[in-house]
Amino acid sequence: MSTDKAKEALGTVDGSERSPPSSRATPAVTFDLWHTLCYLDEPTEERYVHQQVELAVAALLEEPGGERGSNSGSGEQMREAFIRERRRANAAAEEGRVVSLETQLTLAASSIGRRADVGAYLRSLSAELGRTSFRYAPGAHEVLRSLKDAGYRIGIISNTVGEKGAFLRPVLERIGLAPMLDILIFSDETSWTKPHPSIFQDALQRLGSSPAHAVHVGDAWADIEGARRAGLRAAVLFTGLQDYSPSYRDIVRPGGARPMAAEHQIAQLSELPPLLRTLLPLGG
Repeated sequence: MSTDKAKEALGTVDGSERSPPSSRATPAVTFDLWHTLCYLDEPTEERYVHQQVELAVAALLEEPGGERGSNSGSGEQMREAFIRERRRANAAAEEGRVVSLETQLTLAASSIGRRADVGAYLRSLSAELGRTSFRYAPGAHEVLRSLKDAGYRIGIISNTVGEKGAFLRPVLERIGLAPMLDILIFSDETSWTKPHPSIFQDALQRLGSSPAHAVHVGDAWADIEGARRAGLRAAVLFTGLQDYSPSYRDIVRPGGARPMAAEHQIAQLSELPPLLRTLLPLGG
């Protein structure tokens, strides 16, 4: 088999080769991304969510000429149309269904008799992520490095309803987390969102692991419920970065968080390694 064919057989996630399946499952830890491994402080998150909406409004064009700045439909109507579709997309994600950014914007435009300049929106949103000051969770570098050095395989499973995975990869490089991650699973690049078990199964297959040898860590209902549905060894609720901004709560998590029955809970990532030694001991 040629080198290219071998790489194709293994598959890739972010340009790196995927480990081949093993008859002996490897212990794996998967993480949510937003408000688990990285976050925005509350004022920055509020501005970022607001800017997402404004960029969408700027990409809604008048029919049929396509000129910007016309009087057909007020700016407030356009904002409401886009926010409505974003909320619907987030509700669909909690059912395991992907609604792409392109679809969200197109439906918003159609509902008010406009058309969407999807390309312009995606370019401006990518640029917005590039200039937004993302932070890594306290202790993230040290914990990920310790887990990797100990022999765990590490991945991210992220619902990307408001962004694209392609826009988030540079963020992970910028904040220095990318080198510690073996795989990146973004829902916009798959057919599922958390809590659908298939997105977890896909991640574990790529990691060369199995549900009995895997633990998932995240801050939301979809993380805990998805890990349960996929039959993972355990799910760990992370509460250390749950100071969501008002707009994030309103648009990204409309109606408030669903009740979660998490057997394991941590407030700091530094609590994870000792917990894993109990839940998922290496060699066990």
